[in-house]
Amino acid sequence: MLKAAPPSTTPDCGTTESEQQTFNNACRTCHRTKEGDNRLGPHLHNIIGRKAGSLQNYGYSSGMKGADFVWDKEKLNRFIAKPDEVVPGNNMKPYGGLTSAEDRAKVIAFLESPTTN
Repeated sequence: MLKAAPPSTTPDCGTTESEQQTFNNACRTCHRTKEGDNRLGPHLHNIIGRKAGSLQNYGYSSGMKGADFVWDKEKLNRFIAKPDEVVPGNNMKPYGGLTSAEDRAKVIAFLESPTTN
């Protein structure tokens, strides 16, 4: 009987290539994970545990500036799925959400990984 190979991981970080690829496909057009590397969207370094709309050197929408919560996995999952429902008036257009729960879990796992924090 053949056994499936474990998912490949990037060296020394535990992040699977699948998680990074999902992030790249869904998020990297606008976001980076390097601290201070703001692009069209703010950087996502240490996003979990950060107050929404709080980076000093990024021009958030009024909706995101007024969001009164701290990012956790559950809030990220909901936001990645339907950003307009979580933070009305955000600037995530034309991004409408990531429908796949599996893909959202991969993005969140990537954001939690040591290489992005």
